[in-house]
Amino acid sequence: MNSWPTKFPRPISTEAKAAVRAHLGELKTAVLHQLNTALPWFRELPANQRASLGQIAQQGLSTFADWFEHTEKTVQTSVQGVLLSVFGNAPSELSRTVSLQQAVQVLRTVLQVVEAQLPAIVADADKAGARYAVVFYSREIAFALAEVYARAAETRGSWDARLEALLLDSILAGDRADEIRSRAAAAGWKSTHGITVMVGHPDQLDEPQLVAQLREIATRAKLEILIGVLSDRLAIVLGSVNDIEADTRTIQRGFANGPIVYGRIVDSLVDAPLSAQEALEGFTAAPAWPAAPRPVSASKLLPERALNGDATARAALTSQVYRPLAEAGHSLLETVDVYTTSGASLEATARQLFIHANTVRYRLKRVSELTGWDPTTPRDAYVLQVALMTGRLDSVLKQPEQ
Repeated sequence: MNSWPTKFPRPISTEAKAAVRAHLGELKTAVLHQLNTALPWFRELPANQRASLGQIAQQGLSTFADWFEHTEKTVQTSVQGVLLSVFGNAPSELSRTVSLQQAVQVLRTVLQVVEAQLPAIVADADKAGARYAVVFYSREIAFALAEVYARAAETRGSWDARLEALLLDSILAGDRADEIRSRAAAAGWKSTHGITVMVGHPDQLDEPQLVAQLREIATRAKLEILIGVLSDRLAIVLGSVNDIEADTRTIQRGFANGPIVYGRIVDSLVDAPLSAQEALEGFTAAPAWPAAPRPVSASKLLPERALNGDATARAALTSQVYRPLAEAGHSLLETVDVYTTSGASLEATARQLFIHANTVRYRLKRVSELTGWDPTTPRDAYVLQVALMTGRLDSVLKQPEQ
């Protein structure tokens, strides 16, 4: 690889340096004219943004003149020096308002104007050195610009990660609605429907790799996502979910072996703590049901959660299962109780209750219609059994003392 020479082909004369300095005003005027003529997007910018970019262009030109005037002493120009000279002490401000492509076009315009007009400003003996100076300076500007945007992207990425972590913490902790809203706005959360929380064990990848993998999966599935690795747990907030079973199966590729539990679907991030609480409680109780599907809804784990001390799950079993059956008549409760404790036998249930087997079938069908749990399937029968127990206990606890 050819290395850059450390000196110019011929020392630039004092007259050439003075000539560039003397024509600096004309060069600045030419640069601004070229920006308005050659860059359509520049003309469409608001006046304050045009002024900012014009200032950057003029500062770049002034820096070139300073550098050109002292080339013999500062051939190896510092990239940091160019950063400070052209972009000021806060270069990240540039990257917030001007895209990298726009910044490149502005500085390219500056250098094109200089390259085109410099030969007419300096004497013939200095033209080769002047051309070399433009090329050398443009290289330094390119490096400086790349560093500005790389640094800004790194800073923005770190800041975005912190905002995301704060938002996820607020959801998991069940913070106030106003706090969640403000943090969601800061993190740029856009989804307004189909939000659920998933909890499981993280894959064995390094955290940055795992997060990158999950983001890629979510992007391909057109899902919005928040990700947090909490010790041995991976917590994910999914947004824009349309098919919860399909979408959670898609995201499960970021989880290790073991249970994966997701909470209810909500339509606002403010309500996401409800889903998070269910997912966390379900994940804690999931080992009690080794045959659970993967991933599994926290609502399918109501018995395990209730046995593990989850008051919300216990209340749900009472309100969603026991109470509808009790309000429908004592016969349904009795039928479920006898059926589930007699080996799920229609005949044994009919004999014990002194009714026909078809009556048992009818009652079991009514139970399924009222609760959504089918007593004729083993898992649903177990849920109904636990619901009857929690409902009876709650009824006893609510009775007034004698």
